[in-house]
Amino acid sequence: QAQLLGVLLAAASNFLISVSLNIQKCAHLRLACQTEPKPYYTSKLWWCGITLLGLGEVGNVTAYGFAPVALVAPLGCVSVIGSAFISVLFLKKTMRAADILGGTLTVTGTYLLVTFAPSVPQELTARRVQNYLVSWPFLVYLILEIITFCILLYFYKRKAVKHIVVLLMMVALLASLTVIAVKAVASMITLSAKGKMQLTYPVFYIMIVLMATSCAFQVKFLNQAMRLYEATAVVPINFVFFTTSAIISGVIFYQEFRSAALLSVFMFLFGCLLSFLGVFVIARNKKEEHLQIPFIDCGHIPGQKLTGKIQPDSHSSRYGTLNNEDDSVKSQS
Repeated sequence: QAQLLGVLLAAASNFLISVSLNIQKCAHLRLACQTEPKPYYTSKLWWCGITLLGLGEVGNVTAYGFAPVALVAPLGCVSVIGSAFISVLFLKKTMRAADILGGTLTVTGTYLLVTFAPSVPQELTARRVQNYLVSWPFLVYLILEIITFCILLYFYKRKAVKHIVVLLMMVALLASLTVIAVKAVASMITLSAKGKMQLTYPVFYIMIVLMATSCAFQVKFLNQAMRLYEATAVVPINFVFFTTSAIISGVIFYQEFRSAALLSVFMFLFGCLLSFLGVFVIARNKKEEHLQIPFIDCGHIPGQKLTGKIQPDSHSSRYGTLNNEDDSVKSQS
């Protein structure tokens, strides 16, 4: 029953996240269409989306306290397929055949994930988390992860290699630590709420620090990837990397597949593969949409009137030039 609660909570939370993202996008589009655009944080619709996003993330964290990491992490695909279908209602997009095919693959994969996920009924107490932290499989895994991260960071900083795989692999390595910490914190809070106090152990606060630190650096590298590459490329690759790293961390740290049958493991991995394919099909060939702002006011540019406009088309050879510029300026541009 606890595992079923975790599954339902994770699925509902990811669906709520997809709703929130579409509401925020809708708010930005509405503000862009106004004659005098206001800051996005003045929109009640935008704040509604942010509130739903916060609730969804809290629900995701709580789900780790009831279900295995290997089951909660892949359910992030619900937000991807939910966003694809909800955007038809909120943003009036057209339904593509790829969306239907990808949604079918992802739903099938999710069903296999839930059916063949590891069932590990254990109370994740603070003492058990301490024992897991000093276990030799995790220590070996942690050393290998640190070495790999340092190599990637060296190429990123020293060699200026900003390939999408390098950036998202660093995000995934940090995410594995985040998932471990989130599950530990969520489980200890859940046990404490049931009357078995776990918040007095130092390991609880160590896990909170690990969770906050790894999250902060994840956001840094993920933002860098979003700045350099389109979301249609970042989202599916990040989902695959994150899910894979979360499953590996759950297997090594929490030993979630310790007593699983070989067929169950195979079907679970097959469900992951179907979910990955579904996400890639949905994101494939989906064009990035930009807010359609017709003109940008020149403001108080010296020598120009307040009605002067700057061309917004960044792909034009005359991008950023003024409409009433003289011939000398034109030749320079």
